[in-house]
This record gives sequence, C-alpha cells and structure tokens, in this order.
Amino acid sequence: MVLVATVNLLRYFAMDKVGMDMKQLRLRAKLRTVDVASRVGVGESSVRNWEKGRTIPKLTIDKVAVLCELYQCSIAELAQAAQESILQADVKLDLGEISDNPAVE
Repeated sequence: MVLVATVNLLRYFAMDKVGMDMKQLRLRAKLRTVDVASRVGVGESSVRNWEKGRTIPKLTIDKVAVLCELYQCSIAELAQAAQESILQADVKLDLGEISDNPAVE
C-alpha cells in the first residue's frame, strides 16, 4: 500500500500561525522549480501549482522526506507552508470576487 500525504495529514501537522508558503521555502533553499520537480519526481507544473495554492502535494512518504530534505524543513513546516499557500490563494480569490462585483446600494 502506498502511503500518500493527504489534506488530513497536512491539517494534522499544520500550525495556526502564519509562516512561509511553499514558494518561500523553495527560495530559502535557493532552488528552482525545475530542480525540485526533478528531485521529487513530479512535473514542474505540479511544483508551481503547490506554490500558487491550487493543489497540495500528494506524495508518498519517501517523496515527502525528499521534499523536506530539499527545503531543509520539518514535515510540520512543510505542512504549514502548504496550508499558507492555500490560504493565500483563497484570499486572492476572495479579493478578486470582491473587485469584480460592484457594490449594491
């Protein structure tokens, strides 16, 4: 059976305080998206989608370990970063909806 990091795992390890997002973790490690993608064995678009909060990393445990090693972070920090990316995407979506709808008087 393949163990997969799911939303529940991310929520379990995620912290409530604001922290780094997925892109900030990558930049802190001085890596390009292509570097992360090739080392983890996913497409570069997957890494970009994680960073934009469109998707969460759905990886086997060994790939999560590789990602943590690349980003030089704990699984809790990785989970928090994934959650932060999603929250930022939600905020951008909400702001977009607000600006697209004229105020009703």
